Amino acid sequence: MRRAQEVLDFWFGPDPLSPTHFSERLHLWFGGDDPPELIAERDALVTSRFRTLMDEAASGALDHWAGSPHRLLALVLLLDQFPRHVYRGRARAYAQDSRALAFTLHALTTGADAALSLAERLFLYLPLQHAESAAMQEESIAAYRRLQADAPAQHRKLFDSVLEFAQQHQSVIQRFGRFPHRNAALSRRSTPEEQQFLDTPGA
Repeated sequence: MRRAQEVLDFWFGPDPLSPTHFSERLHLWFGGDDPPELIAERDALVTSRFRTLMDEAASGALDHWAGSPHRLLALVLLLDQFPRHVYRGRARAYAQDSRALAFTLHALTTGADAALSLAERLFLYLPLQHAESAAMQEESIAAYRRLQADAPAQHRKLFDSVLEFAQQHQSVIQRFGRFPHRNAALSRRSTPEEQQFLDTPGA
């Protein structure tokens, strides 16, 4: 459990939703609009600490972690979130998405997500949101609606925003069937409609 716990401690810290730590966690989790030097610094930190473990996860050597809810979550982070730091803007950022999705679906089927905190569930469900699949986007919305319903009053605004973000992802898939923002990294040709979307400020 030690190596899985290192992943969880790095990503969530001692109390990720507390006022003391939340702002710091937000920059790590969703700081894609931060200054480039800060993004590069965080990406380098993830690379230096977890690249070897990510490679193990990608090879299937850590699949046994799926037997425990928290180790399964660590595995999903290694396959879904960490590659987006280590390989930002490259095809390899998405190379393990299908495996991460399989573990998330396993957690939902077995009820393993019930053992996790709100913040942990937020990231367990992200492979659903990242999937270029209308069916998985439906699962994503259902999962984040449950998360929103379970959030206490002091965190309701945050999880309202989390659901809205999931709905935005679903809207893109409903419109294009894929995420146009990935086209360049995946060497996909954008359609004229996709290019117009990509050229829209804030898209």
